[in-house]
Amino acid sequence: MTEHTKTDGLPGMDMPVVAEAGNAFGKAPPRNERMSTAKVECNACPVLCQISDGRTGACDRYANKEGVLVRVDPVVLLRRQVEADAPALVPFNRAPDEAAAAGTDVAAPDWNGDLLHADEVFVTGVGSSTTYPDYKPAPFIVASKAKGVDMVTVVTEGIFSYCSFKVKIDTDRFLGSEQANVRYRGEVVGHVTTAEYGSQMLSLGGVHHLTGGSKKEGRMTAELMQLLGNKKAVECTIDGGSTLVIQAGKAPIVNGVEEQRMRVGCGSAAVGIFARQFAGVADEVVVVDDHITGVLTEHQAGRCLDMSPSGIQMLGRKSTPGRYFQVANPGNGWGGTDIADPLAIIEAGKRAWPAPACACS
Repeated sequence: MTEHTKTDGLPGMDMPVVAEAGNAFGKAPPRNERMSTAKVECNACPVLCQISDGRTGACDRYANKEGVLVRVDPVVLLRRQVEADAPALVPFNRAPDEAAAAGTDVAAPDWNGDLLHADEVFVTGVGSSTTYPDYKPAPFIVASKAKGVDMVTVVTEGIFSYCSFKVKIDTDRFLGSEQANVRYRGEVVGHVTTAEYGSQMLSLGGVHHLTGGSKKEGRMTAELMQLLGNKKAVECTIDGGSTLVIQAGKAPIVNGVEEQRMRVGCGSAAVGIFARQFAGVADEVVVVDDHITGVLTEHQAGRCLDMSPSGIQMLGRKSTPGRYFQVANPGNGWGGTDIADPLAIIEAGKRAWPAPACACS
């Protein structure tokens, strides 16, 4: 075992024996004998950062403090967090006072969300650091017993250069074509990926952008991921599409306009959800959508309300009654489609209603 495998004094555990240099898991000699004496070489992974005093290595997990290699963040132990004055934990269930304030049932739940046992040490990966995927042991290896069975928990943090983000953006605005490049400060950091039922999706980061391109591309990708991961606002541009500001937990800003509404579903879903409200104000409703366009009087929801068919004929490919594919493409028109004139999606000569005084929305 090496210096970086110390357990931060976990209760009931002996500190590991430090191996001598040159042994199986020992510390390798410095890769550069001419390294400045003011620097410390980190031996935790094959990158072998040479760290100046007061600076951290590339992973931000190890630092040089007055000539001594130190860990920046302590490993997070759930029991220590629970015993802290202000534990940074997210509960699995709502507190009774919160539930009462929301007007919900405050009866005792079948399970209170507790994953911790007082006589156990539950080690998380947060702050555990890493040795990279190499021959060295993991930094924290904790032994325990569970119902008489010997258990071994091995924890490491993930390598940043392996990571990527999938960003879900709740908007029906057209952001960009699938596979279009996403740029941050001029560098390609990801792409637009396939939409997922009501949300535009971005795939950001990953090895090809972090390490496979230029140094600037890698730095900008890492900066973007660091900002987003810390819930900071980031401005991106999409080739052939929009400029947007995204931030976790905040409405997206698309081309300078903050989004006020969230798409609830495709046209068929909108017809199904709001059929009763639509039926009271219009004889026919068409909800245009680049996925499934809904036609109220043909739709099952309209039939359940005994609505009379309007007789209009839609362009596109009919799927099932009141549900049409390929009516429109993504764009900046009606409902986030490329439709500017809503009458353009109805077959010419088939726009008349059989009953008088009908309206279409």
